[in-house]
Amino acid sequence: MSRTNETPVAVAGEPARRFVYDFDHDHGVEPMGLKALLGGKGANLAEMTSVLSLPVPHGFTIATTACRAYLRHGWPLSLDHEIDDALERLEAKMGRRFGDHVDPLLVSVRSGAQFSMPGMMDTVLNLGLNDGSVEALVARSGDARFAYDSYARFIAMYARIVLDLDAPLFDEHLRHAMAVAGVATEGELSAEVNRDLAARYRAVVEQQSGRPFPQEPRTQLREAIEAIFSSWNGARARAFREREGIDHDLGTAANIQAMVFGNRDATSGTGVAFTRNPSTGEPAPYGDFMVNAQGEDVVAGTSITRPLSDLDYLFPDVANQLREVFARLEAHFRDMCDIEFTVEQGHLWMLQTRPGMRTGAAALRMAVDMVNDPEIRLTRGEALSRITGDHLDQVLHPTFATAATLEPLAKGLAASPGAAVGRAYFDAPSAVAATRRGEPVVLVRAETSPDDVEGMMVAQGVITARGGLVSHAAVVARGWGKPAVVGVSELLVGAREARVGDVVIAEGDWLSLDGTAGVIVQGAVELASGAAPAQLDTILRWADEVRAGHLGVRANADTAADALAARQRGAEGIGLCRTEHMFLGPDRLPVVRAMILATSDDEYRDALARLLDVQRADFVAILEAMDALPVTVRLLDPPLHEFLPDLEALLVKEAREGLSDDDTRLLAAARYWHEQNPMLGVRGVRLGVLRPGLYAMQVRALLEAAHLRLADGGDPRVEIMIPLTISAPELALARSWVVEASDYVASHYRTPLHFSIGTMIETPRAALVAHEIAAHADFFSFGTNDLTQMTFGFSRDDVEGKLMAPYLAAGLLEHNPFDVLDDQAVAELVRLGIERGRRTNPRLKVGICGEHGGDPESIATLFGCGVDYVSCSPYRIPVARLAAAQAVLSARVAVSSSITTS
Repeated sequence: MSRTNETPVAVAGEPARRFVYDFDHDHGVEPMGLKALLGGKGANLAEMTSVLSLPVPHGFTIATTACRAYLRHGWPLSLDHEIDDALERLEAKMGRRFGDHVDPLLVSVRSGAQFSMPGMMDTVLNLGLNDGSVEALVARSGDARFAYDSYARFIAMYARIVLDLDAPLFDEHLRHAMAVAGVATEGELSAEVNRDLAARYRAVVEQQSGRPFPQEPRTQLREAIEAIFSSWNGARARAFREREGIDHDLGTAANIQAMVFGNRDATSGTGVAFTRNPSTGEPAPYGDFMVNAQGEDVVAGTSITRPLSDLDYLFPDVANQLREVFARLEAHFRDMCDIEFTVEQGHLWMLQTRPGMRTGAAALRMAVDMVNDPEIRLTRGEALSRITGDHLDQVLHPTFATAATLEPLAKGLAASPGAAVGRAYFDAPSAVAATRRGEPVVLVRAETSPDDVEGMMVAQGVITARGGLVSHAAVVARGWGKPAVVGVSELLVGAREARVGDVVIAEGDWLSLDGTAGVIVQGAVELASGAAPAQLDTILRWADEVRAGHLGVRANADTAADALAARQRGAEGIGLCRTEHMFLGPDRLPVVRAMILATSDDEYRDALARLLDVQRADFVAILEAMDALPVTVRLLDPPLHEFLPDLEALLVKEAREGLSDDDTRLLAAARYWHEQNPMLGVRGVRLGVLRPGLYAMQVRALLEAAHLRLADGGDPRVEIMIPLTISAPELALARSWVVEASDYVASHYRTPLHFSIGTMIETPRAALVAHEIAAHADFFSFGTNDLTQMTFGFSRDDVEGKLMAPYLAAGLLEHNPFDVLDDQAVAELVRLGIERGRRTNPRLKVGICGEHGGDPESIATLFGCGVDYVSCSPYRIPVARLAAAQAVLSARVAVSSSITTS
């Protein structure tokens, strides 16, 4: 689901096709409705002007509807007339005329979309100046330095932003002028130097663009507005919208505002401020200020600024007034505000405000503080809506301390959040050996397999050259909370080194990765602690209260350590315990292979008996960790070849050096179990059909473990899940195996044990015949990873490495469907499966255990489909708890709106 608002908003009796609105118009709608029409800046300027009566320079907004019309059909015919009328009203209010050579009105032009969007067009200041009006400004102000400083700034801004000329062409002239004059800031340059700079800038424009700098103010304005509209489809803006899920069809507004001048003299200045500290959330103003400067000087980061507190002794009256404005803005918008202001000869002007961007720690503190703030009084639901999954990721995982200044060596897919630093090793045995020597390790592989599990277990982080977000490396790393970057296509991995272009990473070299951003960096990068602030517990407690009885949150956990980690993070049980992961340890894999290689019934039964012992011990530990909470155990799912050496590697070894007797048996087994498309082959319940007794052994181990827990006074709550069933007869057969094994176990214990039997719904067929399958199921769990793969016809590892990026860039897919649940076909299959299953079994419990269980947008979709719980990695539990509460709150708002509408 993307953030969208396609419906034009009518304003206080005005026609819906009107494009231009003065800041002080009678807007008569709620602020959120206004933002869809006027964008965030325009809506807030209207609120500051007409509701709060703050000192805002007059102006007008060209609506988002004009941008959409322009992008679809070109410049709207009525827009010129509306802009002319708006300019006339602005001239009357300001007592000046646009383009006048006696007392010129100058304006700023700013973009402003409904949602704050880095990547849109920058601000143009001082628009309306030309060779004639600059002299009028000299005469009117009596200050040639100020007038020509403003003109030079305007030419450079206009050339860079509107004409798309390279900034260095102008920066070089400015630096040279400052060096020759021996000054530290642009505002110290003399009138003559600024006059010369303006002439040089005009010459650069003509040379680079092939036409003179435009002298007609209305031409300047028209071109600036068109540049704003066109910037909506710029590469940066599109990339940001794709990441944030913002609809590409919304368009942006343009704000035209009368100029006030922070570069007027030493009693003037400009600043950017936040009503609270955006890094920590501390309830104290925070920001930067410059004397004798314009707004872009502060935000560009190229000049030395003063802390906001300097206003107290530079301009004490302004400082007091600004604090009053901060309080009024916070009370009105009920949020921390990001503000741009200008002081012109001691007079304070507010240029814009918007909700301020904030860190995760600040977001948590502000949300809690504002619930308790008597001037703001957020509801708990509103506070929860202010927190995002990214905020929680920031506070729960380590990050690079100096991320903004780092040069990435390469980029890949952000597979598992957090940052890690270690020495590079290229195989599991080397990684284990290095760890035993006390070295921190980053495991670097072309891709991982079960043979790499030991190396992954000891590694601080994992990097792979191939693989997608649901590849082995990604899934295991997320499950263990280890940072991982996968699919680094630039990375060539060898036996003892890797290369990115000409850069060689040798074994033992320091390497850093950020699994939240998907980047790797050469060398050891300093990490910042991800310790959670105290407010996190409060926020999550509120979230749990909201979602209680509506949407549960469980964990995907395969070991007792995973289960404990999940429980500590608030999991309400295990929604997926993958028994195959119990077979991958160095003491287990040989036993599994003995079971696969068995040539007699005795050998087969002996291997199963050995596996039963180790599985029982594993289950006892997991049930103890999750005592009194449900534990859903999925019986063996992957194809058996995954427990065998790679077929190609065995063939190479056979050709080069020959094979031992054991290797020869492994080769024969690998050939037998090899499949062209293993994801659609002999796996899941099909293994139970071909390997009789396998599932019975697992059920015995699980139920015997449960009885041992009962004997110790525990409260085991067991759910047995059959994977990949596609029909009612298939599940009925598998259920009979479970019942038969449970009867055997029950005959050895006196205490009755209650458990349930269910199945995974992973194929479109299973979803469509769910009404038949439900006759034999106590619960369903949708495996949305495989359901997505089979619905789209995508091989998930392959398409993420080759196809996904071009498809997303071309708009052929709105999201990567393995990241965000497809809300059309896949979600529809989930909804149909639930509806049909409950038609047969009204008490059918339904969850999901795919990667989507930890994605906030997917959680909202799944709640709408009717699931009872979601299950995700232990390290995504806090995010899922928050997202589940937000889904419940959104559903309440939707119901309330529908009742109000009807």
